[in-house]
Amino acid sequence: MTVWASPWAFALLLPVLAAVAWIWYARRRRTATLQFSHIAGFLKSHRGYRAQLSWLPTVVKVVALALAVVALARPQKADTKVKRNVEGIDIVIVFDISDSMLIEDMEPENRMESAKQTMANFIKGRVSDRIGLVVFAGESYTRVPLTLDYPLLLRNLAEVEPARNIKMGTAIGVGLANGVARMKDSTAKSRVVILMTDGENNSGTIDPDTAIEIARGYGIKVYSIGMGRDGDAQLPVVVEDVFGRKVKRYRPIHSSVNDALLTKMAETTGGKYWRAITGNALREAFAEIDRLEKTKIETSQFTRYAEMFPPYLRWAVLLYVLAVFLGTTVLRKGP
Repeated sequence: MTVWASPWAFALLLPVLAAVAWIWYARRRRTATLQFSHIAGFLKSHRGYRAQLSWLPTVVKVVALALAVVALARPQKADTKVKRNVEGIDIVIVFDISDSMLIEDMEPENRMESAKQTMANFIKGRVSDRIGLVVFAGESYTRVPLTLDYPLLLRNLAEVEPARNIKMGTAIGVGLANGVARMKDSTAKSRVVILMTDGENNSGTIDPDTAIEIARGYGIKVYSIGMGRDGDAQLPVVVEDVFGRKVKRYRPIHSSVNDALLTKMAETTGGKYWRAITGNALREAFAEIDRLEKTKIETSQFTRYAEMFPPYLRWAVLLYVLAVFLGTTVLRKGP
């Protein structure tokens, strides 16, 4: 990119242009005339090259002066380098995939789809943060370890389904402990677990209180979210009818969230607890987490300038010398 160190110098073009206009005007006024009774002979005569090019020294001088003004304005090539220091955050999402997450009391379809949609939007909005995904029901496993590969993470999140090949139940303690284990060796200054569940701890080999103490010991903050409404609900179940067609039926189920446990989990580790009974409330919870856990980005800018005026100055001097030479030799007007 070209910049001008002294743009005010362009104002000097005004007197140059004024001088050109005055020379042109004065030349026309001083044109000599002679009266002849017959000019046919003059019309057949040919003007010599010196007469035809008599204007050249003046034009070359004007060009030389214009180039001198450009040189005085000091054109520079600006090379700007931006250095970004990014202090990322490590985030592990611990996600309940028990069957009760299929209860259809949250838009757009059920608790699970509402959570997946909200998490996907959250992931897309992060910058330079490592994010992992741990799922749990009666057992827990790591779906995606901490990674900056957001497309991979989003693909895996889209493929998450209710527990089929792991033990049934809701092992909150195991899920939290697994999420903490993903970050125990992390060197990030901020380490966060976002735990989402719609039930109470009723399974697993690790007690929730033990998992909470492990998280606190490692300095990992837990943001917990309780999903869905408490009370009797209808759990959709897909079965095959006598013709082999898949039919969705419903069976009664009681759903409840252990608010006290999730609150303790958050307060003990320095996090926060949200109760989300609608899709909008869930989105608001993630929006607040996004505000609370901001990636620190420091930007420093350095610009190096390279002077570009020397060629303009050299051409200005050369052209001016050439104009003087022509005006005093081959294109001289006077005797």
